[in-house]
Formats: sequence, C-alpha cells, structure tokens
Amino acid sequence: LLWRAHSGELDTDIKMVISNHPDLADAVEAWGISFHYVPVPKEARPAAEAEQLKLIADEVDVVVLARYMQILSPRFLVEFAKPIINIHHSFLPAFKGANPYRAAADRGVKLIGATAHYVTPELDAGPIIEQDIVRVDHRQSADDLRRLGRHVERAVLARAVAWHLDDRVLVHQNKTIVFA
Repeated sequence: LLWRAHSGELDTDIKMVISNHPDLADAVEAWGISFHYVPVPKEARPAAEAEQLKLIADEVDVVVLARYMQILSPRFLVEFAKPIINIHHSFLPAFKGANPYRAAADRGVKLIGATAHYVTPELDAGPIIEQDIVRVDHRQSADDLRRLGRHVERAVLARAVAWHLDDRVLVHQNKTIVFA
C-alpha cells in the first residue's frame, strides 16, 4: 500500500502506521510516514486500544489492518465508527492458528487465496470487498504457499482499498456491491 500510494496508483494520503511490532518502523519512515509502535499485551489491551484511538482520532477516514494479528474490541469499533478493512488468507475457517500454510500443505490444498472485508463485531464475517485465488499443487512447499499467499493478499488488499477510496463499494446488509 505504501508503494502504491507513493507511486500515485492509490489515491490516498497515508497518515500513519500503527503497529504492535516495532520491526517495520524504518521501512515505513523511509516513505516519510509516521510510525507508532503500540504493544498490545493481553493484560493491557484496553489501554493499547485507547492509545490507538487517540492517535487516529480526527486524523483518518479508514483503517486498514494488514498483518495486525489482534482482534479489535467492540469498544474500539464503536468509538472509531468508520470503515476498517481487513485482509486474511482464505483458509478460514478450515486452517486456523499460527501456521495455516503448513496445515494447508499437509492437507494438499489445491487453491490458496485472500479475502479483504470490512470489519464488524463478528470476527472475519464482515461484508467481503474482494477475493482472489492462486492454484497450487503437491509440488509446492508450505513456504511456497506462504509466499504465494502473501502475494495474493497484497493484490487483494490493494484492490479493496482502492475501490473503497474511490467510493466504488456499496454495502447492503452483509454484502457489498462493487462497481469495479
């Protein structure tokens, strides 16, 4: 998303990146975008979310969750009250957990993919904006699947965010109509 915004492919002004891990700070700041490290320990999750809400208050119109492996609380969703877009692999619900690509490789999946959707209080059940797949076979290792999965996730997320920013997504009940 940073590259696409910088190149003009994505019509947006990225205000900041908030992360629960410090490892991408240099990469983000190299694009001239502020980076905020907000750890989210289980025992201090409400305080972390309060800090995140303070950072984004009156600053952003949409939040994009990318590699943010935390579930936003209902309180966060109510207080932010603007669109939040999430991206994840399309193995859910079959391959949950820390290593879904290993589990998928072990089961011999034939397709891997990604889903971008709006966040709702019900986990990973919000209106779907975009999905895509890549066909795979027995020759690909779990690392191959992970690499291919990340590639399709980046493409799906970029399309979903671009369509949202261009006002080409209409939400009706728990579905979307996308004017692509």
